[in-house]
Amino acid sequence: MPTGIHLRDVRAQLFDAAERVLLREGPSGLTSRAVTAEADCAKGVLHRHFEDFDAFLAALVLDRIHRLEARAGDLNAGAGTGDLVETVAEVLTEVFSSVAVSIVALITFRDELRHRLRAARPGPGIPLATDAANVLADYLAAERNLGRLAPDADVQTLAPTLIGAGHLLFADRTGEPPSEEAVRQMAATVLAGVVVSVDPG
Repeated sequence: MPTGIHLRDVRAQLFDAAERVLLREGPSGLTSRAVTAEADCAKGVLHRHFEDFDAFLAALVLDRIHRLEARAGDLNAGAGTGDLVETVAEVLTEVFSSVAVSIVALITFRDELRHRLRAARPGPGIPLATDAANVLADYLAAERNLGRLAPDADVQTLAPTLIGAGHLLFADRTGEPPSEEAVRQMAATVLAGVVVSVDPG
């Protein structure tokens, strides 16, 4: 194992390595040693850049939340176009076919990580899952404002319902992921009764 390796972007490389370990081994296999081995760097590199392993994990989760929030702008800009249900299904697939399922499990698995994230982002729910629900609620609100959802559609309830159902569909990281049709059917079922139009705009 190299001991003097220079990393151009240490944080990004360590985060990417942690995600690969999470996807392969799950939360129980994610250790500082596993991350630095996966990143092919010296064991001390992680601790030179982060106070401890939980500080590293908190930074990882916050980085992924910021990526998700950056996606929200494009999503809201597309409100009023395309098939609304299809768009929701695509968002759910994008969120949960990534490392998000494993990160949510990791947050549940590690109490200290959860406490650190609460300090950084106060509020109810599980970080990342709650943030994904907020992004989806904003999009649904934009569609409601454009008349493609019923005026009384409760987007603050619909969004977490979609996130929870999506998480259940993708939760078994060792099994086959759900089909596109299964995700779309779930989204259509949750939104049934509030969708005014799903015709492309």
